[in-house]
Amino acid sequence: MIKKARILLFVMPLFIILVSGGIGAVQAEMARYNADLDHSTVEFRVAHMMVSKTTGRFTDFTGFIEMDPDNMKVNTLEAVIKTASVNTNQKKRDEHLQGADFFNVEKFPTMTYKLKTYRKEGDNYLAIGDMTLLGVTKEITLVGTLIGMTKDPWGNTRAGFTAEGKINRKDFGMIWNKVLDNGGLVVGEDVYIKLEIECIKAKPQG
Repeated sequence: MIKKARILLFVMPLFIILVSGGIGAVQAEMARYNADLDHSTVEFRVAHMMVSKTTGRFTDFTGFIEMDPDNMKVNTLEAVIKTASVNTNQKKRDEHLQGADFFNVEKFPTMTYKLKTYRKEGDNYLAIGDMTLLGVTKEITLVGTLIGMTKDPWGNTRAGFTAEGKINRKDFGMIWNKVLDNGGLVVGEDVYIKLEIECIKAKPQG
């Protein structure tokens, strides 16, 4: 009996600590990871004249994610893209995209995305959030994957993500088009999005 009592005196405090969220409990350690512009891409592609696809990217953007990667939990994910940075490797086309027919960059210099919720589906995650473009906010879904995490030679913690999605540009009021002789359209309505994002864990302030 004395031996059992000693065991209980040892085990009970440990049990209380675990239940109360103390030492040994699984704790979510949220941290902010900022997008590394030099190692990230925000790309899109859209049908052109029904025979090919035009691909472009935005070269100026910011974003961050607050997450606990060990427990695969996310608090927040936000991104801001400067629309004037659209680049399709063709100056005349880029100037048209920057104009009032498309991104109207003078009136709407940015587009934004903010995560609302997410859920796991197989090996991927469905990120459901609000995208604001041309002053219009619509809910869109991105299919994303956390590729992995590593330490770089300078002691920074890095995380890599990939995500894909699709929007209909007309939903945001981007309606410009021309009809071809065969009845088709010069520019497709569906725009496919592909993100390759590398983030750096923010260092504690102070």
